[in-house]
Amino acid sequence: MTVTALKQQENFFELQPGKNLDLQINHPLQVRLKLQLIGYEMGKYIILKHPGEQASYRDVLVEGNVVIVRYILEGSKGQCFAFRTTIRNISMFPEKFLILDYPKSIENRDLRLHQRYATNIPATIVPSDKGEASGTRIEGIIADISPQGCSFTFSSENSAIKVNQRDIFIYIQSSVEGTTKIPARVRNSRYERGKVNVGVQFTNSEQQMKNFLAKLFILSEIE
Repeated sequence: MTVTALKQQENFFELQPGKNLDLQINHPLQVRLKLQLIGYEMGKYIILKHPGEQASYRDVLVEGNVVIVRYILEGSKGQCFAFRTTIRNISMFPEKFLILDYPKSIENRDLRLHQRYATNIPATIVPSDKGEASGTRIEGIIADISPQGCSFTFSSENSAIKVNQRDIFIYIQSSVEGTTKIPARVRNSRYERGKVNVGVQFTNSEQQMKNFLAKLFILSEIE
């Protein structure tokens, strides 16, 4: 995975409620938290769900303390966003919320060297055991793709579900080529709003994948 240089954005904060944000607090001790976005008002504040009454958070989640916030947005290249802000207030009603000052600027960087292109291709992933397909099959779709990898998505009501990093086969279905079996490896997975997004890296050569995508009429866009 190649990371490009940081770029600065003005007021680029367009997230839906329910998105998990990663918070880093360094004083008086270092703490990392994942908190759910409740809402925000542009230019004024951001509201997050409070993690609760845990002793390790009591000294760091205080008004005026500095917070570094990070989050990832998927897209053609995938982007990581980060900004520095301060805790504005701890709200106690109707629930306990953490209120942050709205950031003056937000930095972002691309996570992928090669751009991916949005698709909606039916696919199945199956674990690879010593080069043979074996284990639970997961049905879903390929949401974006490039010669190097793809994002595989499937629906689930279980927020704790995770696809472990391992070798797999991904079966891609199309009206042009029928079903194609491609060796690959799971690099990451995350659950968000009823869907599991799995980052997949192809282990075929780049040229083999370019030839395959050309048959699906995607290559002309990539070249």
